[in-house]
Amino acid sequence: DGVTEVLAHHSENLRVKFVEIPCSEDYDSHKRFEGCTPRKCGRGVTDAVITREEAERIRRVAERGLSLGGSDGGASILDLHSGALSLGKHFVNLYRYFGDKIHDIFTEEDFALYRDVRQRIQQRIAQMFGISSASLYLTKPTFFSRINNTEAKTTHDEYWHPHVDKVTYGSFDYTSLLYLSDYTEDFGGGRFVFMDAGSNKTVEPRAGRVSFFTSGSENLHRVEKVHWGTRYAITISFTCNPDHSIGDPVL
Repeated sequence: DGVTEVLAHHSENLRVKFVEIPCSEDYDSHKRFEGCTPRKCGRGVTDAVITREEAERIRRVAERGLSLGGSDGGASILDLHSGALSLGKHFVNLYRYFGDKIHDIFTEEDFALYRDVRQRIQQRIAQMFGISSASLYLTKPTFFSRINNTEAKTTHDEYWHPHVDKVTYGSFDYTSLLYLSDYTEDFGGGRFVFMDAGSNKTVEPRAGRVSFFTSGSENLHRVEKVHWGTRYAITISFTCNPDHSIGDPVL
């Protein structure tokens, strides 16, 4: 466990905090895209891209979608792109499973807000890493997560293991998380932890906070177990490879 340093307190309102770190070699085993594949690596946190009010609106979208299903364990996901929704110990395709009823759950405004938020996060990532926003593509999986302290029932519920996004998903080059609830107010535990040699750097979630980082093993990370309450977030991921791009979800 070593030394823990808080990178971003939940009580702070950060314009932007950015820490540059040396890139790992993970990107060398994938096709490189000049002007996009990370040459400058690091991690950042900002509370100035998405407002708390927008985060609350997006959380309501997540709540409505996740109310249709939910995992038997502590971690449920909703992917508006693929339609994947946790249901018991399995996943269903939201769009096939609920058909036309989906229009009673979501509105065009929900999807427009989702798209707008995604674009702003994409622009901030491009700006911070000195690349063109047009060279970044949304990639999968991009999903809402709802975590509580229910005991894990399957490996899908075990969200707390350390991992590297580039190794886990392959297509990821830049990862972002938009937090939709507040550490210490809505839930306990559940902080985001960057695991560096000899020390940990933690991010305490707050509604509207965006945490973003290059996806290689320079940013090995995990999420602490949630002890009480419910933690909502959305993972939005970007690739430099147009072959791995996905479109915004449409109703």
